Amino acid sequence: MTSTNTDNFVSILAQAATAYREKNHQLPTTEAIVNALLAAETTAKQQRLNYNFASLVGQWRLCFATGTKKAQERGGIILGQGWYVPKLVKIHISFNATIEPDINTGEISNQVQFGSLVLQLTGPAKYLGKKNILAFDFNQMYLRLFGRTIYQQQIRSGKGQSENFYNQPIAKLPFFAFFLVNADLIAARGRGGGLALWVREREDFS
Repeated sequence: MTSTNTDNFVSILAQAATAYREKNHQLPTTEAIVNALLAAETTAKQQRLNYNFASLVGQWRLCFATGTKKAQERGGIILGQGWYVPKLVKIHISFNATIEPDINTGEISNQVQFGSLVLQLTGPAKYLGKKNILAFDFNQMYLRLFGRTIYQQQIRSGKGQSENFYNQPIAKLPFFAFFLVNADLIAARGRGGGLALWVREREDFS
């Protein structure tokens, strides 16, 4: 892939991040975003790009995602058209690293906020740096209203409970395969085959 094409898909995704974060900016079309994400994924594979877990640490807001559907022929899946997440619904994912010596383990949090109501799932995470894969499992659920926890429940999934999560093979866990990570955005393909784009949360997020 030429540097021109590389610059093109990076600029499209950067434009999406800026437009989603700030008002009065034009969002790229959903088709342009899907194509840019696929180009980024292809480039990461061709260039064997590697990202470390530390570069994922922080809070990220989901900007764009694609669904998947089963192909009618030959099996497998195909991508849906994709959509921008409405700004009225705030969906965040965050990663925190644990204390060394293992710098590739940590915690994941995924939360959905609508007004003053927040649903949050948390659990352990482990990162395979050579493959840019982050496996995780949620084992706690919280429901908060106006910043106060009104409900808390331990989740027993049977797949990655905290006592045996790190011994579980990746194939049995949900995961994200990251193919683009920089200071402003991250992009990955989920285990189910869908693509997602997150932008770093900042104080000036409108």
